[in-house]
Amino acid sequence: MRIGVPKEIKTNENRIALVPAGAETLVAAGHTVMVERGAGEGSGFPDSLFTDVGAKIGPDAATVWREADMIMKVKEPIEPEWKHMKRDQVIFTYFHFAADERLTRAHMDSGATCIAYETVELPSRELPLLTPMSEVAGRMAVQEGAKYLEKLYGGRGVLLGGVPGVAPAKVVILGGGVVGINAAKMAAGLGAKVVVLDISLERLRYLSDVMPANVQLIHSNRHNILEQISSADLVVGGVLIPGAKAPKLVRRDDLKRMQPGSVIVDVAIDQGGCVETIHATTHENPTYVVDGVIHYGVANMPGGVPRTSTLALTNATFPYALKLANKGWKQALRDSLPLLKGLNIIAGKVTYPGVAEAFGLEYCDPAAFVS
Repeated sequence: MRIGVPKEIKTNENRIALVPAGAETLVAAGHTVMVERGAGEGSGFPDSLFTDVGAKIGPDAATVWREADMIMKVKEPIEPEWKHMKRDQVIFTYFHFAADERLTRAHMDSGATCIAYETVELPSRELPLLTPMSEVAGRMAVQEGAKYLEKLYGGRGVLLGGVPGVAPAKVVILGGGVVGINAAKMAAGLGAKVVVLDISLERLRYLSDVMPANVQLIHSNRHNILEQISSADLVVGGVLIPGAKAPKLVRRDDLKRMQPGSVIVDVAIDQGGCVETIHATTHENPTYVVDGVIHYGVANMPGGVPRTSTLALTNATFPYALKLANKGWKQALRDSLPLLKGLNIIAGKVTYPGVAEAFGLEYCDPAAFVS
């Protein structure tokens, strides 16, 4: 198979979908790998490391896309890349289609086979290709939130962990999944008062066994959310419904209850966000203010730490990419139910329920396309 790895062009996105070790394995298995010139530099992987293991360097994105049977990316192809997509080409990346109708329809029109990292799902319901970036984003949410609480950035001027004689900041985390647990670890480790809300009592019982004493666990409902955010210094949105839009747990009117200079970091922004007033921002312009509350909505948070993120991501994605390359996408999906759940769009048809539901599109059973 001919595998192409274009350079990411989303603002300040420095990750790459394949590291030299992965390229070496693919080449040894008889595949051709073409990496766009400079694609790995932002993560610390210069072109020479790829050529040393037998990969080719493509002079530009158009060449890489044109030559590839399968494209490996980190982020969804954005509008300047849509012209490169072609019928029957496999694109393996994060898509988050349910948050963007134009993106969805562009990929339907392309005829490409779109396999989404974020909906590959194990029988345990774990999302193995979303987990590593959720771990990074959860930890970064607290790191960024602590920064924007500083007065210099318009925040309340509160130190997350406080000092002896002064109370620490209060961090409220919506969702006790991978993002939530990692955010809670970071915030608790810094000495903050942490509250995690989740709708699953089973999850709350698990968290009670693994979280330190300065983490309080509360069942998530409308009343409890309003009560907790009213005294929060930092709110982290970590809600996920796989492949579907995130529910709006914090509404516009709710901001009036929050303290001026408090901060919201909505990690759910890739799925539309769980805060009504959030919209996607960039690493260059990460925040804006609504009703005195700082909103941070960077849609590719892990791109800010590309070395860590690239290694964490490719550790998880590469075994699946190797299956797709070695077996071909149809056989790989037949042999792997988790990979089959990753199929979101093929031949102009939507094959993931959450995406179809988001835009009122017809849902087609993915199994019909691999038989």
